Amino acid sequence: MSGLELGIYSFPLVLLLIFLRLPIGLAMLLVGLGGSWIIMGSAVPILSRLKGETYSTFSSYSLSIIPLFLLMGQFATLGGMSQALFRASNAWLGHRKGGVAMSAVGACAGFGAICGSSLATAATMAQVALPELRRYGYSNALATGTLAAGGTLGVLIPPSVVLVIYAILAEQNIAKLFLAAFVPGILAAIGYMIVIAIYVRVSPGSAGSAERMPYRERFRALAEVWPVLIVFITVVGGIYAGIFTPTEAAAIGAAGTGLIAFVNGGLTRETLIQSILMTASATAMIFFIVFGAAIYNGFLALSQLPAEAALFITSQGYNPWMVLVGILIFYLILGCFMDSMSMILLTVPIFFPIVSVLDYGLGAEEFAIWFGILVLIVVEVGLITPPVGMNLFVINSMAKDIPIIQTYRGVTPFVASDIVRTVILTAFPAISLFMVRWLY
Repeated sequence: MSGLELGIYSFPLVLLLIFLRLPIGLAMLLVGLGGSWIIMGSAVPILSRLKGETYSTFSSYSLSIIPLFLLMGQFATLGGMSQALFRASNAWLGHRKGGVAMSAVGACAGFGAICGSSLATAATMAQVALPELRRYGYSNALATGTLAAGGTLGVLIPPSVVLVIYAILAEQNIAKLFLAAFVPGILAAIGYMIVIAIYVRVSPGSAGSAERMPYRERFRALAEVWPVLIVFITVVGGIYAGIFTPTEAAAIGAAGTGLIAFVNGGLTRETLIQSILMTASATAMIFFIVFGAAIYNGFLALSQLPAEAALFITSQGYNPWMVLVGILIFYLILGCFMDSMSMILLTVPIFFPIVSVLDYGLGAEEFAIWFGILVLIVVEVGLITPPVGMNLFVINSMAKDIPIIQTYRGVTPFVASDIVRTVILTAFPAISLFMVRWLY
């Protein structure tokens, strides 16, 4: 069997192992090691590479941003920032039809700007917003569907752990990718609010409304979110002002949110230890997946699969846009069964070389950034796509009395909104790129 055939068969083998409940990192590691051994004919160079790959992967300066952003999210939760964001959003929107659900979306967007994780955003905001949605008479479907969809904003709005991984794989500038994700993230939040507005008018009994608050109370609630604004402006503004790198910004953000949590009384010795342990656990999981992907990607390079696939696509004369659409549809389907991190690490080394040689009327860097945003969006849609969207199970685990079929029904309009947004961003790359072009 040739190396190319091994590369082709390895992909369904990895998927099979994943579906058999083998951890994604271990599946890629075993297939990568086994395939490399067969191609090279000896275990000696494989063991040597295993040692070198371990060091080169985990000594990466760019990867150090991941535990820092995860720790920042832990401290943000302890600091009561999620509650403050929801209170501020609810003060201004809660009295409108569907306003409490819109407030939850707005709070998810704000919390996502200091969290970087979809699952963490969904879990945190569910604790805060779900009791209020129930109190004001929101249907189970709309309440859980809103929170599941809102959770995806944790990755769509920078900083984003998934974008960091993509930047490393595609060898792109993290700051530029963060900048390109702003407008699509804001469009996602607006799209979700539009869905809620339509939903409550089509189904009037699915939502109630809160009392209209006086403007004095509204501004008082808005003033409570100043810690979030300070952290966001410091982290993001510092990056684009050239004051510090994204990794330094993550460290400053983690220190700032930790200080805020300490002042607010949420950070004690016990919660600090718990936050560090949870961050370490999540980081270890992500890093093991990254390591398994590095070994598997090395095997793919030996098999020549990415290069041969790119050559085959270009020689066949396929329309570049049809190739791109096919890849995005594949991501949507795969998202029903896998988490976003695993999909990025498994597929980008295969798909990126294919699409990067096609002509989309963009420069190499602009294309890489635009493609990264599209991939980010479609893999996050997978988090809320039945039957096994991860966000759906997170929300359902926090609302055990609500049948998951109701959550499926409630999230369907939000999935439709995501698909419409994906079509728009695919058809008009300038929407994602104009801020990058403006600042750079």
